[in-house]
Formats: sequence, structure tokens, C-alpha cells
Amino acid sequence: MTSRVWETDTAEETELIGARLGQYAQAGQVYALDGDLGVGKTVFARGFARGMGVEQDIMSPTFTIVHEYREGRLPLFHFDVYRLMDEDALWDIGWDDYLDAGGVCLVEWASQLADSMPEDTWWITIEKDLSQGVDYRKVTLRREV
Repeated sequence: MTSRVWETDTAEETELIGARLGQYAQAGQVYALDGDLGVGKTVFARGFARGMGVEQDIMSPTFTIVHEYREGRLPLFHFDVYRLMDEDALWDIGWDDYLDAGGVCLVEWASQLADSMPEDTWWITIEKDLSQGVDYRKVTLRREV
């Protein structure tokens, strides 16, 4: 297992961690993003997209399930699967096509559909700890291969 932990005290620092990881993202990779509501998943995703060269505004695709960004160095498929009720719903929207599209999949709320994530998925968990301050975040990157 590979893992790395960062601690941040501002949204900008969380976004910067995302940008650094986005710079290294490769075609075919899946990044599963988890954390409580309001913890900064979309802030992280915005940085990740910037690191991949995406200039568009990044918003959570809560109601559309997936946003496609194709102007970066690789296509980025940004999912929010919070509203999907089961694994079948993910496959119904073409999950397998996205996995094979030569881009990078970034999936918010991925643990809800963990069985559909590939074995080599990079898992990113963002956590708050109010005892450390209101803006404190712990960002954990892990991969179990």
C-alpha cells in the first residue's frame, strides 16, 4: 500500500495539493475523493483540474453526475456520485466508457460505489478536525495495489 498525508489550514492549500496531484495524473487513472459534506472535495477537484491544465470553472457535478473537461493535457471526467442509488446506476451512465476513454476520472463520494472502482484507484480522503481550527484539513492519499 502506498500512502501520503498532508495537513492544510486554508482552502488555497487544499487546492494546491490537488494541483500538484493533477500535474502527475496519467491517462486511465481513477482518483476516488471522499469526505463529509463541505469538507473541500470540490476545492480539491478545482486544484486537480488546474494541475491538469483545465482553465474552466470547476463546479461539483451533483445534478449532472459528470462534467467533462477536454481542454487540459488529458480529458478529465469529474463525477459526483452522491445521488446515485446503486452500482448499476454508475454503469448505466457509461462508467466503462469513461474508464476506457484515455482520460482521468475524479470521483466525489466514491466510497458509496467502491465496488465499481478499479483495483488500482487512488483514494483521497479529506477530513476536518475542528480541534485544529475551522479551516484545518487532513488530506490522505492511498493506493492499495
